[in-house]
Amino acid sequence: MALARIRVVWCPWESGRMDREATMKTRPEYDYVIVGAGSAGCVLANRLTEDPGVSVLLLEAGGRDRSLYIHMPTALAYPMHDPRLAWQYWTEPQAHMDGRRLFWPRGRVLGGSSSINGMCHVRGHARDYDRWAQSPGLEHWAYAHCLPYFRKLERRDKGADAWRGGDGPVGVTTGRPDRNPLYRAWIEAGRQAGYPLTDDMNGFQQEGFGDMQMTVAGGRRQSTAVAYLRPALKRPGLTVLTGALALRLIVENGIAVGLDYARDGEVRSVRAEREVILSSGPINTPQLLMLSGIGPADDLRGLKIPVVNDLPGVGGNLQDHLEVYLQYACTQPVTLYKVMNPLAKLAIGVRWMVSGTGLGATNHFEAGGFIRSRAGVEHPDIQYHFLPMAVRYDGGNPSDRHGFQAHVGPMRPTSRGRLALRSTDPKDAPILQPNYLSTDDDVRDFREALTLTREVFAQAAFDPYRGPELLPGPQVQTDAQIDAAIREHAETAYHPSCTCKMGSDPFSADPGSGGAVVDGYGRVHGIEGLRVVDSSIMPDIVSANLNIPTIMMAEKLADAIRGRPPPPPSDAPVWIHPHWQTQQR
Repeated sequence: MALARIRVVWCPWESGRMDREATMKTRPEYDYVIVGAGSAGCVLANRLTEDPGVSVLLLEAGGRDRSLYIHMPTALAYPMHDPRLAWQYWTEPQAHMDGRRLFWPRGRVLGGSSSINGMCHVRGHARDYDRWAQSPGLEHWAYAHCLPYFRKLERRDKGADAWRGGDGPVGVTTGRPDRNPLYRAWIEAGRQAGYPLTDDMNGFQQEGFGDMQMTVAGGRRQSTAVAYLRPALKRPGLTVLTGALALRLIVENGIAVGLDYARDGEVRSVRAEREVILSSGPINTPQLLMLSGIGPADDLRGLKIPVVNDLPGVGGNLQDHLEVYLQYACTQPVTLYKVMNPLAKLAIGVRWMVSGTGLGATNHFEAGGFIRSRAGVEHPDIQYHFLPMAVRYDGGNPSDRHGFQAHVGPMRPTSRGRLALRSTDPKDAPILQPNYLSTDDDVRDFREALTLTREVFAQAAFDPYRGPELLPGPQVQTDAQIDAAIREHAETAYHPSCTCKMGSDPFSADPGSGGAVVDGYGRVHGIEGLRVVDSSIMPDIVSANLNIPTIMMAEKLADAIRGRPPPPPSDAPVWIHPHWQTQQR
């Protein structure tokens, strides 16, 4: 949702703090070489250099995070469309979505996708991590083991409790439903529809309707570049190189000892004394592995890449969240449409630049919810983001009237896709085939999600505001019509993941995944000195946005890399609907 288009590409509070990076001289060898300064890489760079005497080289293919569009929360739609800030990826045509290709931007800047995302601060449900822990070798990924790291990373505006952190690097702001009457209507409509309310979707009870939270503090985006990297830049052990594209890993006798990268038109090499750590995300990490001869042997031979390690799971198990926008016209002029004119945008931008307050300081997703689609589902599998305007997430195609919408989608899809190399050129985008809506379960879940959302909007709380349904439209009623509308209108929630999954079996017979790529500590099977730490190692996607889970994983694995004992498991309880087996709400 972008309300202010201001042509300024530097930040007065940031200028000068990154200048040291531009003049640094690289050494031929470091203790650790990290590829990718994104949601995980910046965390690792910070935590590893806390140890005196440790040297870290952090390589980022993109540039510095100077753009105002990054730091102003309301301008979130702009960075993802800027090729200077984001890889402009597209999927293959989707057979089950009328042949559409979906846009998959990924961060190409310090902070990675945490610098271009929607800033929704969501963890996922406790049972997501307990499900991971059921796999051999992943027992330490249960929620009780992850919760201390969730608490460690955050600095919540409401302070700490048994579930939440109060002094971590990432600032968290709670949404204000009093900012717009439509937020209050949304939460009340959920209650009227029979769903519980929740005081904290990231605390004791995820299920229900309530305030959302955002990775914003002081009115500005809390990317990992801001929260983790910038405070670490003063350490002598950290070197950061932007504009550095990793080309291939250097593997000697089964040990990753370094990599080649391109910068300023030159190909350079660097060696790692301890480890090479890939934190390039769910697309670039498997791409680099395969370019280096680590991946499905037959695919590599087809491109004449020498096979260093046959790992069939690299690029497999690809998962993502889809969502649709259910939009209504609004009968009162209370929506964000009233500030879509140039003068209003300018006023918002000026106020934000002066004080960091106002509509410029929010991502506008200030109310939402999690519900279960049907009885027998133990924890929520449908997520809502409510927005007091009818507009696409990317800021495109705004309606010509006052309106509001809910973004809704199933959180645990069963469709599985694959990523493959298009060529041996590191600059060529890989083949992205998510296979959206390829299972009957996913089609059914979407149909139920849309039907349940219409029921929420039909509640009395929206009577003062509800106009005609704009999308998909009142003519869409039958199952066949709903399915067709979803195929036509569903969009990615920008959560690709799971392409280098954790597990103990690298040669699983599961055709959807092809086997595990890393063990439970991110170490690549069959290669010493090589680790992956980013959302690609999720064994399956969590029931939420992925930025905060990825930061948590990096915090947790940073301790493992440093040889530090983990904190004691948490005993904080988790709310599960007492009648989930027989009731949908």
